[in-house]
Amino acid sequence: MNIYAFGLLISILVYFGVGNYAGRKVKHLEDYFVAGRQAPTLLIVGTLVASLMSTNAFMGETGQGYAGYPMVIVMLTAFNCIGYTVGALFFGRFLRRSRALTVAEYFGQRFVSRRVQSVAGVSIVLGLTGYLVMVTQGTATIISSVSEIPFGWSLFFTWSGYTLFTLYSGSRGVVLTDTIMFLLFATVAFLGLAYIVDAAGGWFVTISELANFEAKPGIISWHGMVGGGADNATPAAAFIYALILGVAWGVVVAVSPWQASRYLMAKDEHTVIRSATLTAGAVMILYIVLMFAGATINLVNPDIDPAQENMIWAAMNIMPTLVGVLLMAGIMAAGLSSASTFLSLVGFSVSNDLVPHSREDDHRQLVLSRWAMFAVSIVALLLASVIPQGKLFWITYFVGTLYASSWGPVAFMSVWSRRITEGAAFWGIIAGFLGNVIARTASTFGYVDLPVYLHPIVIGALLSYITIELVIRRGHVSAEEHRLREGMHLIPDDEINVVKQRRTLRIAQALIVTGVLLGGTLIVLYALPYQRATGISGSGELWLSVGVGMALVLTGLLAWWGSNRSYR
Repeated sequence: MNIYAFGLLISILVYFGVGNYAGRKVKHLEDYFVAGRQAPTLLIVGTLVASLMSTNAFMGETGQGYAGYPMVIVMLTAFNCIGYTVGALFFGRFLRRSRALTVAEYFGQRFVSRRVQSVAGVSIVLGLTGYLVMVTQGTATIISSVSEIPFGWSLFFTWSGYTLFTLYSGSRGVVLTDTIMFLLFATVAFLGLAYIVDAAGGWFVTISELANFEAKPGIISWHGMVGGGADNATPAAAFIYALILGVAWGVVVAVSPWQASRYLMAKDEHTVIRSATLTAGAVMILYIVLMFAGATINLVNPDIDPAQENMIWAAMNIMPTLVGVLLMAGIMAAGLSSASTFLSLVGFSVSNDLVPHSREDDHRQLVLSRWAMFAVSIVALLLASVIPQGKLFWITYFVGTLYASSWGPVAFMSVWSRRITEGAAFWGIIAGFLGNVIARTASTFGYVDLPVYLHPIVIGALLSYITIELVIRRGHVSAEEHRLREGMHLIPDDEINVVKQRRTLRIAQALIVTGVLLGGTLIVLYALPYQRATGISGSGELWLSVGVGMALVLTGLLAWWGSNRSYR
Protein backbone atom coordinates (compact mmCIF):
# COMPACT_ATOMS: atom_id res chain seq x y z
CA MET A 1 0.00 0.00 0.00
CA ASN A 2 1.50 3.35 -1.06
CA ILE A 3 1.21 6.63 0.84
CA TYR A 4 -1.71 7.86 -1.29
CA ALA A 5 -3.76 4.73 -0.67
CA PHE A 6 -2.92 4.95 3.03
CA GLY A 7 -4.20 8.56 3.12
CA LEU A 8 -7.45 7.54 1.46
CA LEU A 9 -7.89 4.72 3.97
CA ILE A 10 -7.37 7.07 6.93
CA SER A 11 -9.88 9.57 5.55
CA ILE A 12 -12.50 6.82 5.07
CA LEU A 13 -11.99 5.71 8.67
CA VAL A 14 -12.54 9.31 9.83
CA TYR A 15 -15.81 9.48 7.92
CA PHE A 16 -16.89 6.16 9.47
CA GLY A 17 -16.18 7.61 12.89
CA VAL A 18 -18.23 10.71 12.21
CA GLY A 19 -21.06 8.62 10.78
CA ASN A 20 -21.04 6.37 13.84
CA TYR A 21 -21.18 9.41 16.15
CA ALA A 22 -24.09 10.91 14.20
CA GLY A 23 -25.95 7.60 13.99
CA ARG A 24 -26.11 7.34 17.78
CA LYS A 25 -28.17 10.55 17.85
CA VAL A 26 -30.84 9.22 15.49
CA LYS A 27 -33.90 8.72 17.67
CA HIS A 28 -36.82 9.71 15.45
CA LEU A 29 -37.81 9.81 11.80
CA GLU A 30 -37.01 13.54 11.49
CA ASP A 31 -33.52 12.89 12.89
CA TYR A 32 -32.89 10.35 10.14
CA PHE A 33 -34.55 12.19 7.24
CA VAL A 34 -33.88 15.89 7.96
CA ALA A 35 -31.31 16.01 10.81
CA GLY A 36 -33.98 17.08 13.30
CA ARG A 37 -34.45 20.36 11.36
CA GLN A 38 -31.73 21.94 13.51
CA ALA A 39 -28.75 22.30 11.14
CA PRO A 40 -26.96 25.69 11.37
CA THR A 41 -25.67 27.75 8.46
CA LEU A 42 -22.21 26.16 8.27
CA LEU A 43 -23.59 22.63 7.98
CA ILE A 44 -26.11 23.63 5.31
CA VAL A 45 -23.39 25.40 3.30
CA GLY A 46 -21.14 22.36 3.69
CA THR A 47 -23.74 19.90 2.47
CA LEU A 48 -24.91 22.16 -0.39
CA VAL A 49 -21.39 22.58 -1.77
CA ALA A 50 -20.29 19.00 -1.11
CA SER A 51 -23.35 17.45 -2.75
CA LEU A 52 -22.86 19.65 -5.84
CA MET A 53 -19.08 19.40 -6.21
CA SER A 54 -18.65 15.67 -6.53
CA THR A 55 -16.00 13.86 -8.55
CA ASN A 56 -17.56 15.58 -11.57
CA ALA A 57 -16.16 18.93 -10.40
CA PHE A 58 -12.67 17.62 -9.63
CA MET A 59 -12.49 15.23 -12.57
CA GLY A 60 -15.17 15.80 -15.23
CA GLU A 61 -15.32 19.60 -15.20
CA THR A 62 -11.65 20.09 -14.35
CA GLY A 63 -11.03 17.74 -17.27
CA GLN A 64 -13.00 20.17 -19.44
CA GLY A 65 -10.72 22.94 -18.18
CA TYR A 66 -7.68 20.85 -19.10
CA ALA A 67 -9.20 20.03 -22.50
CA GLY A 68 -9.56 23.70 -23.48
CA TYR A 69 -12.74 25.16 -21.97
CA PRO A 70 -11.99 26.52 -18.47
CA MET A 71 -13.57 29.93 -18.96
CA VAL A 72 -16.72 28.44 -20.47
CA ILE A 73 -17.18 26.52 -17.20
CA VAL A 74 -16.45 29.71 -15.21
CA MET A 75 -19.03 31.61 -17.27
CA LEU A 76 -21.55 28.79 -16.82
CA THR A 77 -20.96 28.85 -13.05
CA ALA A 78 -21.53 32.61 -12.90
CA PHE A 79 -25.03 32.12 -14.29
CA ASN A 80 -25.52 29.03 -12.15
CA CYS A 81 -24.64 30.54 -8.76
CA ILE A 82 -27.45 33.11 -8.94
CA GLY A 83 -29.84 30.15 -8.78
CA TYR A 84 -28.94 29.52 -5.14
CA THR A 85 -30.46 32.73 -3.83
CA VAL A 86 -33.33 32.61 -6.32
CA GLY A 87 -34.10 29.08 -5.14
CA ALA A 88 -33.86 29.95 -1.44
CA LEU A 89 -36.11 33.01 -1.71
CA PHE A 90 -38.72 31.73 -4.14
CA PHE A 91 -38.84 28.01 -3.28
CA GLY A 92 -36.49 26.79 -0.53
CA ARG A 93 -37.92 28.71 2.43
CA PHE A 94 -41.47 27.68 1.45
CA LEU A 95 -40.29 24.09 1.15
CA ARG A 96 -38.95 24.24 4.71
CA ARG A 97 -42.18 25.88 5.87
CA SER A 98 -44.11 22.81 4.66
CA ARG A 99 -42.39 20.56 7.26
CA ALA A 100 -42.21 17.76 4.66
CA LEU A 101 -39.63 14.98 4.99
CA THR A 102 -38.72 14.97 1.27
CA VAL A 103 -39.17 17.35 -1.65
CA ALA A 104 -41.49 14.83 -3.31
CA GLU A 105 -43.62 14.79 -0.16
CA TYR A 106 -43.85 18.58 -0.40
CA PHE A 107 -45.34 18.24 -3.88
CA GLY A 108 -47.79 15.67 -2.56
CA GLN A 109 -48.85 17.97 0.28
CA ARG A 110 -49.12 21.06 -1.90
CA PHE A 111 -51.38 19.39 -4.48
CA VAL A 112 -53.11 17.04 -2.01
CA SER A 113 -52.11 14.17 -4.27
CA ARG A 114 -50.38 10.88 -3.68
CA ARG A 115 -49.77 10.44 -7.41
CA VAL A 116 -47.90 13.75 -7.67
CA GLN A 117 -45.73 12.70 -4.72
CA SER A 118 -45.15 9.31 -6.33
CA VAL A 119 -44.19 10.62 -9.78
CA ALA A 120 -41.77 13.07 -8.18
CA GLY A 121 -40.39 10.17 -6.15
CA VAL A 122 -39.94 8.05 -9.26
CA SER A 123 -37.99 10.88 -10.93
CA ILE A 124 -35.76 11.07 -7.85
CA VAL A 125 -35.09 7.34 -7.90
CA LEU A 126 -34.33 7.22 -11.64
CA GLY A 127 -32.28 10.42 -11.82
CA LEU A 128 -30.30 10.20 -8.59
CA THR A 129 -29.56 6.50 -9.00
CA GLY A 130 -27.91 7.45 -12.30
CA TYR A 131 -26.01 10.22 -10.57
CA LEU A 132 -25.00 7.81 -7.79
CA VAL A 133 -23.61 5.39 -10.38
CA MET A 134 -21.40 8.07 -11.90
CA VAL A 135 -20.09 9.30 -8.55
CA THR A 136 -19.38 5.73 -7.46
CA GLN A 137 -17.45 5.12 -10.65
CA GLY A 138 -15.51 8.37 -10.36
CA THR A 139 -14.50 7.71 -6.76
CA ALA A 140 -13.49 4.15 -7.62
CA THR A 141 -11.32 5.51 -10.43
CA ILE A 142 -9.43 7.61 -7.89
CA ILE A 143 -8.81 4.67 -5.57
CA SER A 144 -7.76 2.43 -8.46
CA SER A 145 -5.40 5.07 -9.88
CA VAL A 146 -3.48 5.73 -6.67
CA SER A 147 -3.47 2.30 -5.06
CA GLU A 148 -3.10 -0.02 -8.07
CA ILE A 149 -6.06 -2.00 -6.75
CA PRO A 150 -8.11 -3.47 -9.64
CA PHE A 151 -11.05 -1.29 -10.61
CA GLY A 152 -13.60 -3.92 -9.58
CA TRP A 153 -12.28 -4.05 -6.04
CA SER A 154 -12.05 -0.26 -5.93
CA LEU A 155 -15.75 -0.12 -6.81
CA PHE A 156 -16.52 -2.47 -3.94
CA PHE A 157 -14.49 -0.41 -1.45
CA THR A 158 -16.16 2.81 -2.64
CA TRP A 159 -19.60 1.25 -2.34
CA SER A 160 -18.82 -0.02 1.15
CA GLY A 161 -17.43 3.37 2.17
CA TYR A 162 -20.52 5.46 1.54
CA THR A 163 -23.17 2.77 2.05
CA LEU A 164 -22.34 1.70 5.60
CA PHE A 165 -22.24 5.10 7.29
CA THR A 166 -25.21 6.42 5.29
CA LEU A 167 -27.38 3.43 6.24
CA TYR A 168 -26.63 3.93 9.92
CA SER A 169 -26.58 7.70 10.36
CA GLY A 170 -29.00 9.03 7.73
CA SER A 171 -29.09 12.78 7.14
CA ARG A 172 -27.37 13.55 10.46
CA GLY A 173 -24.27 11.71 9.32
CA VAL A 174 -24.50 13.02 5.76
CA VAL A 175 -24.63 16.67 6.78
CA LEU A 176 -21.68 16.33 9.18
CA THR A 177 -19.45 14.36 6.81
CA ASP A 178 -20.41 16.66 3.92
CA THR A 179 -19.20 19.67 5.89
CA ILE A 180 -15.93 18.03 6.88
CA MET A 181 -15.37 16.97 3.28
CA PHE A 182 -16.23 20.45 1.99
CA LEU A 183 -13.68 22.09 4.30
CA LEU A 184 -11.07 19.53 3.24
CA PHE A 185 -11.49 19.72 -0.54
CA ALA A 186 -11.87 23.52 -0.50
CA THR A 187 -8.56 23.86 1.35
CA VAL A 188 -6.65 21.43 -0.86
CA ALA A 189 -8.07 22.99 -4.04
CA PHE A 190 -6.28 26.25 -3.19
CA LEU A 191 -3.12 24.40 -2.15
CA GLY A 192 -3.21 22.38 -5.36
CA LEU A 193 -3.51 25.49 -7.54
CA ALA A 194 -0.55 27.10 -5.76
CA TYR A 195 1.76 24.13 -6.43
CA ILE A 196 0.55 23.64 -9.99
CA VAL A 197 1.13 27.30 -10.86
CA ASP A 198 4.54 27.22 -9.17
CA ALA A 199 5.53 24.18 -11.26
CA ALA A 200 4.49 26.09 -14.41
CA GLY A 201 6.75 29.06 -13.57
CA GLY A 202 4.57 31.40 -11.54
CA TRP A 203 1.23 33.13 -12.08
CA PHE A 204 2.00 35.70 -14.75
CA VAL A 205 4.26 33.30 -16.67
CA THR A 206 1.40 30.78 -16.58
CA ILE A 207 -1.13 33.26 -17.98
CA SER A 208 1.30 34.33 -20.70
CA GLU A 209 2.12 30.79 -21.81
CA LEU A 210 -1.49 29.63 -21.74
CA ALA A 211 -2.53 32.70 -23.74
CA ASN A 212 -0.19 31.55 -26.51
CA PHE A 213 -0.52 27.78 -26.04
CA GLU A 214 -0.36 26.39 -29.57
CA ALA A 215 -1.46 22.86 -28.69
CA LYS A 216 -4.84 24.20 -27.49
CA PRO A 217 -5.25 27.67 -28.98
CA GLY A 218 -7.57 29.93 -27.03
CA ILE A 219 -7.58 27.69 -23.96
CA ILE A 220 -7.93 30.61 -21.51
CA SER A 221 -9.72 33.04 -23.79
CA TRP A 222 -13.20 33.87 -22.55
CA HIS A 223 -14.75 31.43 -25.03
CA GLY A 224 -12.19 28.61 -24.86
CA MET A 225 -11.23 26.60 -27.93
CA VAL A 226 -13.52 27.10 -30.92
CA GLY A 227 -13.63 25.96 -34.54
CA GLY A 228 -13.06 22.59 -36.15
CA GLY A 229 -12.76 19.76 -33.66
CA ALA A 230 -13.73 21.93 -30.70
CA ASP A 231 -16.92 21.62 -28.66
CA ASN A 232 -18.15 24.99 -29.96
CA ALA A 233 -17.83 26.30 -33.50
CA THR A 234 -17.80 30.01 -32.64
CA PRO A 235 -17.43 32.29 -29.59
CA ALA A 236 -21.15 33.05 -29.85
CA ALA A 237 -21.96 29.34 -29.64
CA ALA A 238 -19.74 29.05 -26.56
CA PHE A 239 -21.61 31.93 -24.90
CA ILE A 240 -25.03 30.49 -25.73
CA TYR A 241 -23.94 27.10 -24.41
CA ALA A 242 -22.71 28.64 -21.13
CA LEU A 243 -25.89 30.73 -20.82
CA ILE A 244 -28.29 27.83 -21.39
CA LEU A 245 -26.40 25.35 -19.20
CA GLY A 246 -25.77 28.02 -16.58
CA VAL A 247 -29.44 28.97 -16.31
CA ALA A 248 -30.41 25.28 -16.35
CA TRP A 249 -28.02 24.49 -13.51
CA GLY A 250 -29.30 27.59 -11.73
CA VAL A 251 -32.73 25.94 -11.77
CA VAL A 252 -31.13 22.64 -10.70
CA VAL A 253 -29.51 24.13 -7.60
CA ALA A 254 -32.76 25.99 -6.86
CA VAL A 255 -35.19 23.05 -6.91
CA SER A 256 -33.39 19.72 -7.43
CA PRO A 257 -33.82 17.13 -4.68
CA TRP A 258 -30.15 16.93 -3.70
CA GLN A 259 -29.90 20.71 -3.29
CA ALA A 260 -33.34 21.97 -2.20
CA SER A 261 -33.76 19.11 0.28
CA ARG A 262 -30.88 20.53 2.31
CA TYR A 263 -33.15 23.41 3.31
CA LEU A 264 -35.49 20.95 5.05
CA MET A 265 -32.67 20.47 7.59
CA ALA A 266 -32.16 24.20 8.30
CA LYS A 267 -33.07 25.43 11.77
CA ASP A 268 -34.93 28.48 10.43
CA GLU A 269 -35.66 30.39 7.22
CA HIS A 270 -32.84 32.86 7.81
CA THR A 271 -30.47 29.90 7.74
CA VAL A 272 -31.90 28.96 4.33
CA ILE A 273 -31.15 32.42 2.88
CA ARG A 274 -27.73 32.75 4.52
CA SER A 275 -26.68 29.27 3.39
CA ALA A 276 -27.72 29.90 -0.21
CA THR A 277 -25.90 33.24 -0.27
CA LEU A 278 -22.65 31.82 1.11
CA THR A 279 -22.86 28.75 -1.13
CA ALA A 280 -23.09 30.94 -4.24
CA GLY A 281 -19.81 32.64 -3.31
CA ALA A 282 -18.07 29.41 -2.33
CA VAL A 283 -19.06 27.60 -5.53
CA MET A 284 -18.00 30.52 -7.75
CA ILE A 285 -14.57 30.85 -6.14
CA LEU A 286 -13.91 27.10 -6.06
CA TYR A 287 -14.73 26.68 -9.74
CA ILE A 288 -12.39 29.53 -10.68
CA VAL A 289 -9.61 27.83 -8.71
CA LEU A 290 -10.29 24.42 -10.27
CA MET A 291 -10.53 25.74 -13.84
CA PHE A 292 -7.24 27.63 -13.65
CA ALA A 293 -5.62 24.55 -12.08
CA GLY A 294 -6.95 22.25 -14.81
CA ALA A 295 -5.79 24.54 -17.61
CA THR A 296 -2.34 25.11 -16.05
CA ILE A 297 -1.56 21.40 -15.81
CA ASN A 298 -1.19 21.53 -19.63
CA LEU A 299 2.06 23.46 -19.20
CA VAL A 300 3.55 20.61 -17.18
CA ASN A 301 2.00 17.70 -19.07
CA PRO A 302 -0.22 18.30 -22.12
CA ASP A 303 -0.71 14.58 -22.88
CA ILE A 304 -2.83 13.28 -20.00
CA ASP A 305 -5.43 10.82 -21.26
CA PRO A 306 -8.21 10.65 -20.23
CA ALA A 307 -8.35 14.37 -19.49
CA GLN A 308 -10.57 13.85 -16.44
CA GLU A 309 -7.61 12.33 -14.55
CA ASN A 310 -5.47 15.47 -14.79
CA MET A 311 -5.86 16.42 -11.10
CA ILE A 312 -4.99 12.88 -10.04
CA TRP A 313 -1.82 13.09 -12.14
CA ALA A 314 -0.98 16.50 -10.64
CA ALA A 315 -1.44 15.23 -7.09
CA MET A 316 0.97 12.36 -7.68
CA ASN A 317 3.56 14.14 -9.85
CA ILE A 318 3.59 17.89 -9.12
CA MET A 319 2.79 18.37 -5.46
CA PRO A 320 4.72 17.46 -2.32
CA THR A 321 3.65 14.07 -1.06
CA LEU A 322 1.62 15.35 1.90
CA VAL A 323 -0.24 17.90 -0.22
CA GLY A 324 -0.84 15.28 -2.90
CA VAL A 325 -2.26 12.89 -0.33
CA LEU A 326 -4.55 15.63 0.99
CA LEU A 327 -5.67 16.51 -2.53
CA MET A 328 -6.47 12.89 -3.33
CA ALA A 329 -8.36 12.59 -0.04
CA GLY A 330 -10.21 15.81 -0.91
CA ILE A 331 -11.22 14.56 -4.36
CA MET A 332 -12.37 11.28 -2.88
CA ALA A 333 -14.21 13.21 -0.16
CA ALA A 334 -16.11 15.15 -2.81
CA GLY A 335 -17.20 11.88 -4.37
CA LEU A 336 -18.17 10.16 -1.12
CA SER A 337 -20.13 13.19 0.11
CA SER A 338 -22.21 13.30 -3.05
CA ALA A 339 -22.68 9.53 -3.05
CA SER A 340 -23.96 9.56 0.52
CA THR A 341 -26.34 12.40 -0.32
CA PHE A 342 -27.74 10.67 -3.41
CA LEU A 343 -28.05 7.32 -1.66
CA SER A 344 -29.89 8.82 1.31
CA LEU A 345 -32.28 10.77 -0.91
CA VAL A 346 -33.15 7.75 -3.05
CA GLY A 347 -33.66 5.60 0.03
CA PHE A 348 -35.83 8.24 1.68
CA SER A 349 -37.87 8.62 -1.50
CA VAL A 350 -38.48 4.89 -1.91
CA SER A 351 -39.62 4.47 1.69
CA ASN A 352 -41.50 7.77 2.05
CA ASP A 353 -42.80 8.61 -1.43
CA LEU A 354 -43.30 5.28 -3.20
CA VAL A 355 -44.23 2.76 -0.50
CA PRO A 356 -47.46 3.26 1.47
CA HIS A 357 -46.69 3.85 5.15
CA SER A 358 -47.91 5.34 8.38
CA ARG A 359 -46.04 8.43 9.55
CA GLU A 360 -46.77 7.37 13.13
CA ASP A 361 -44.74 4.16 12.80
CA ASP A 362 -41.24 5.67 13.01
CA HIS A 363 -39.40 2.41 13.63
CA ARG A 364 -40.94 0.60 10.65
CA GLN A 365 -40.16 3.46 8.30
CA LEU A 366 -36.57 3.72 9.57
CA VAL A 367 -36.06 0.02 8.86
CA LEU A 368 -37.71 0.35 5.45
CA SER A 369 -35.51 3.35 4.56
CA ARG A 370 -32.34 1.47 5.43
CA TRP A 371 -33.35 -1.57 3.38
CA ALA A 372 -34.30 0.70 0.47
CA MET A 373 -30.90 2.40 0.61
CA PHE A 374 -29.14 -0.96 0.66
CA ALA A 375 -31.07 -2.19 -2.38
CA VAL A 376 -30.39 1.03 -4.32
CA SER A 377 -26.69 0.88 -3.46
CA ILE A 378 -26.50 -2.69 -4.81
CA VAL A 379 -28.09 -1.54 -8.10
CA ALA A 380 -25.63 1.38 -8.31
CA LEU A 381 -22.70 -0.96 -7.70
CA LEU A 382 -23.80 -3.32 -10.47
CA LEU A 383 -24.40 -0.51 -12.98
CA ALA A 384 -21.08 1.18 -12.17
CA SER A 385 -19.29 -2.09 -12.93
CA VAL A 386 -20.72 -2.38 -16.47
CA ILE A 387 -20.99 1.24 -17.74
CA PRO A 388 -17.84 2.29 -19.67
CA GLN A 389 -15.53 4.69 -17.83
CA GLY A 390 -14.70 8.17 -19.11
CA LYS A 391 -18.31 9.42 -19.48
CA LEU A 392 -18.42 11.21 -16.13
CA PHE A 393 -18.84 14.82 -17.34
CA TRP A 394 -21.49 14.19 -19.97
CA ILE A 395 -23.61 11.67 -18.06
CA THR A 396 -23.60 13.83 -14.92
CA TYR A 397 -24.72 16.86 -16.91
CA PHE A 398 -27.45 14.78 -18.50
CA VAL A 399 -28.80 13.36 -15.24
CA GLY A 400 -28.41 16.56 -13.22
CA THR A 401 -30.31 18.78 -15.61
CA LEU A 402 -33.31 16.46 -15.78
CA TYR A 403 -34.68 18.33 -12.76
CA ALA A 404 -34.44 21.71 -14.46
CA SER A 405 -36.85 20.35 -17.06
CA SER A 406 -39.17 18.19 -14.97
CA TRP A 407 -39.29 20.05 -11.66
CA GLY A 408 -38.45 23.68 -12.46
CA PRO A 409 -41.83 24.97 -13.73
CA VAL A 410 -43.86 22.91 -11.24
CA ALA A 411 -41.71 23.87 -8.24
CA PHE A 412 -41.89 27.64 -8.75
CA MET A 413 -45.54 27.58 -9.83
CA SER A 414 -46.45 25.53 -6.77
CA VAL A 415 -45.52 28.56 -4.68
CA TRP A 416 -46.44 31.47 -6.92
CA SER A 417 -49.31 30.36 -9.16
CA ARG A 418 -52.95 30.33 -8.08
CA ARG A 419 -53.87 28.52 -11.30
CA ILE A 420 -51.75 25.37 -11.30
CA THR A 421 -53.82 22.25 -10.68
CA GLU A 422 -52.97 18.80 -9.37
CA GLY A 423 -53.25 17.32 -12.86
CA ALA A 424 -51.04 20.05 -14.33
CA ALA A 425 -48.33 19.32 -11.75
CA PHE A 426 -48.51 15.56 -12.40
CA TRP A 427 -48.33 15.76 -16.20
CA GLY A 428 -45.89 18.70 -16.13
CA ILE A 429 -43.32 16.61 -14.25
CA ILE A 430 -43.77 13.68 -16.64
CA ALA A 431 -43.62 15.84 -19.80
CA GLY A 432 -40.49 17.66 -18.69
CA PHE A 433 -38.72 14.46 -17.71
CA LEU A 434 -39.57 12.54 -20.88
CA GLY A 435 -38.98 15.58 -23.13
CA ASN A 436 -35.44 15.95 -21.83
CA VAL A 437 -34.66 12.21 -21.97
CA ILE A 438 -36.05 11.68 -25.48
CA ALA A 439 -34.37 14.78 -26.92
CA ARG A 440 -31.04 13.86 -25.31
CA THR A 441 -31.24 10.26 -26.51
CA ALA A 442 -32.11 11.29 -30.08
CA SER A 443 -29.24 13.79 -30.11
CA THR A 444 -26.72 11.37 -28.58
CA PHE A 445 -27.42 8.63 -31.14
CA GLY A 446 -27.39 11.05 -34.08
CA TYR A 447 -31.06 10.91 -34.97
CA VAL A 448 -31.29 14.71 -34.76
CA ASP A 449 -28.74 17.52 -34.73
CA LEU A 450 -30.06 20.03 -32.22
CA PRO A 451 -28.75 23.62 -32.26
CA VAL A 452 -27.40 24.86 -28.95
CA TYR A 453 -30.48 27.01 -28.30
CA LEU A 454 -32.64 23.86 -28.51
CA HIS A 455 -30.71 21.97 -25.88
CA PRO A 456 -32.67 19.01 -24.41
CA ILE A 457 -32.98 21.00 -21.19
CA VAL A 458 -34.81 23.77 -23.04
CA ILE A 459 -37.04 21.28 -24.88
CA GLY A 460 -37.95 19.50 -21.65
CA ALA A 461 -38.68 22.72 -19.74
CA LEU A 462 -40.82 24.12 -22.56
CA LEU A 463 -42.79 20.86 -22.82
CA SER A 464 -43.32 20.89 -19.07
CA TYR A 465 -44.63 24.45 -19.06
CA ILE A 466 -46.82 23.96 -22.17
CA THR A 467 -48.26 20.78 -20.65
CA ILE A 468 -49.02 22.62 -17.41
CA GLU A 469 -50.85 25.39 -19.26
CA LEU A 470 -52.86 22.92 -21.36
CA VAL A 471 -53.90 20.77 -18.40
CA ILE A 472 -54.81 23.82 -16.30
CA ARG A 473 -57.59 24.58 -18.81
CA ARG A 474 -59.17 21.18 -18.25
CA GLY A 475 -59.25 21.22 -14.45
CA HIS A 476 -59.72 23.40 -11.41
CA VAL A 477 -57.87 24.16 -8.18
CA SER A 478 -59.60 22.67 -5.15
CA ALA A 479 -60.47 24.70 -2.07
CA GLU A 480 -57.95 22.64 -0.08
CA GLU A 481 -55.16 23.46 -2.55
CA HIS A 482 -56.06 27.16 -2.36
CA ARG A 483 -55.97 27.02 1.43
CA LEU A 484 -52.60 25.24 1.50
CA ARG A 485 -51.02 27.68 -0.93
CA GLU A 486 -52.28 30.71 0.99
CA GLY A 487 -51.01 29.21 4.22
CA MET A 488 -47.54 28.78 2.71
CA HIS A 489 -47.27 32.55 2.34
CA LEU A 490 -47.90 33.25 6.04
CA ILE A 491 -44.52 34.02 7.62
CA PRO A 492 -44.11 32.25 10.99
CA ASP A 493 -43.91 34.66 13.92
CA ASP A 494 -40.57 33.32 15.15
CA GLU A 495 -38.93 34.24 11.83
CA ILE A 496 -39.53 37.96 12.48
CA ASN A 497 -36.40 38.55 14.54
CA VAL A 498 -34.21 41.63 14.37
CA VAL A 499 -31.02 39.83 15.39
CA LYS A 500 -31.52 37.02 12.87
CA GLN A 501 -32.30 39.45 10.08
CA ARG A 502 -29.28 41.62 10.84
CA ARG A 503 -26.99 38.59 10.46
CA THR A 504 -28.64 37.65 7.19
CA LEU A 505 -28.22 41.18 5.82
CA ARG A 506 -24.55 41.22 6.81
CA ILE A 507 -23.90 38.02 4.88
CA ALA A 508 -25.67 39.49 1.85
CA GLN A 509 -23.54 42.62 2.10
CA ALA A 510 -20.39 40.51 2.48
CA LEU A 511 -21.19 38.69 -0.77
CA ILE A 512 -21.65 42.03 -2.56
CA VAL A 513 -18.19 43.13 -1.40
CA THR A 514 -16.76 39.71 -2.37
CA GLY A 515 -18.19 40.11 -5.87
CA VAL A 516 -16.56 43.52 -6.33
CA LEU A 517 -13.20 42.21 -5.08
CA LEU A 518 -13.40 39.03 -7.16
CA GLY A 519 -14.17 40.94 -10.36
CA GLY A 520 -11.28 43.32 -9.72
CA THR A 521 -8.91 40.46 -8.93
CA LEU A 522 -9.77 38.68 -12.18
CA ILE A 523 -9.19 41.87 -14.16
CA VAL A 524 -5.74 42.37 -12.59
CA LEU A 525 -4.61 38.73 -12.56
CA TYR A 526 -6.32 37.39 -15.67
CA ALA A 527 -7.84 39.83 -18.18
CA LEU A 528 -5.05 42.44 -18.36
CA PRO A 529 -2.14 39.91 -18.36
CA TYR A 530 -3.97 37.94 -21.07
CA GLN A 531 -4.29 41.05 -23.23
CA ARG A 532 -0.60 41.89 -22.77
CA ALA A 533 0.44 38.33 -23.65
CA THR A 534 -1.64 38.13 -26.81
CA GLY A 535 -1.33 41.75 -27.91
CA ILE A 536 -5.08 41.70 -28.56
CA SER A 537 -7.14 44.53 -27.10
CA GLY A 538 -10.40 42.56 -27.17
CA SER A 539 -12.77 43.09 -24.29
CA GLY A 540 -14.15 39.55 -23.88
CA GLU A 541 -11.86 38.64 -20.98
CA LEU A 542 -12.59 41.97 -19.27
CA TRP A 543 -16.33 41.45 -19.61
CA LEU A 544 -15.99 37.92 -18.28
CA SER A 545 -14.11 39.20 -15.23
CA VAL A 546 -16.67 41.91 -14.58
CA GLY A 547 -19.54 39.51 -15.19
CA VAL A 548 -18.26 36.98 -12.66
CA GLY A 549 -18.02 39.69 -10.02
CA MET A 550 -21.43 41.09 -10.94
CA ALA A 551 -23.03 37.64 -10.59
CA LEU A 552 -22.06 37.62 -6.91
CA VAL A 553 -23.08 41.26 -6.48
CA LEU A 554 -26.50 40.49 -7.95
CA THR A 555 -26.83 37.41 -5.75
CA GLY A 556 -26.00 39.45 -2.64
CA LEU A 557 -28.41 42.22 -3.60
CA LEU A 558 -31.16 39.67 -4.17
CA ALA A 559 -30.58 38.11 -0.75
CA TRP A 560 -30.58 41.55 0.90
CA TRP A 561 -33.80 42.55 -0.87
CA GLY A 562 -35.59 39.29 -0.13
CA SER A 563 -34.67 39.25 3.54
CA ASN A 564 -35.45 42.92 4.07
CA ARG A 565 -38.80 42.62 2.29
CA SER A 566 -39.98 39.49 4.09
CA TYR A 567 -38.63 39.63 7.64
CA ARG A 568 -38.44 43.30 8.59
